[in-house]
Amino acid sequence: MTNRTLAHGEALRLLDSVTLGRISFTHEALPAILPVNHIVDDGCVIVRGHRGMDAVLKEAAGNVVAYSADVIDHETYVGWSVTLTGQAEMVNDPVEIARYPQIVRPWRSHEESFVVRIEPVVVTGFELLEPGEQTTGAR
Repeated sequence: MTNRTLAHGEALRLLDSVTLGRISFTHEALPAILPVNHIVDDGCVIVRGHRGMDAVLKEAAGNVVAYSADVIDHETYVGWSVTLTGQAEMVNDPVEIARYPQIVRPWRSHEESFVVRIEPVVVTGFELLEPGEQTTGAR
């Protein structure tokens, strides 16, 4: 198995190719990780939250968080992984809030109640390849 480091733009394109990831943040002075839906919009990660998780995720707003997603084959271990860190903020503009439910598909059937934007500062990623395999970009 070999790996290849992904460039910033390539990592964001791969992240945009999936809809489910994990946000990591501090909750009550302890690390927390929560699976959420996302899109990449203008270089930022947009997360929709539903009632029930809003109190927890609102705690992340205004703070530095990490976000990760990956696609790795469970048999061959070929795939990719992307992690970014950046500032999380609540989206309060009603026009933006109204737009996101149309483009971020919920993974749970709850009414969506808020939107968090993560502006990446550091983006890292790698692609896992079979030995001798040439990269093919997004999978």
